[in-house]
Amino acid sequence: MKNFKSILTIEFAIFMILGGVAHFLNPEYYNEFIPDFLSEVLVNYASGLLEVALGIGCFIPKYRSKATLGILILMIAFLPLHIVDVFKENPAMGTHTAALIRLPLQLLLILWAWFIHKK
Repeated sequence: MKNFKSILTIEFAIFMILGGVAHFLNPEYYNEFIPDFLSEVLVNYASGLLEVALGIGCFIPKYRSKATLGILILMIAFLPLHIVDVFKENPAMGTHTAALIRLPLQLLLILWAWFIHKK
């Protein structure tokens, strides 16, 4: 089980780092998720930077527990954005089908972070 969890941790860390980098490479995609009353640039780049930092933290045993807790909190904070996206006339995900698929994936990320975080 320990090897399985180690593999999942490495995969999760890479996934988070790549997801964070995507905020910088394709910011327009993420802007659709950000509510109008918030600064798109600030929220987008801050969340991208946070995802990269937390992903790197997953690689460091000393910080892994805090990093995965941070990811867990971040994914829960993003969950309402994905729920709202399902009900938009023009979802940020592109289609309603994509938005419906993304919602359980967000829940999977939350469970994945929790699994790695728990002792």
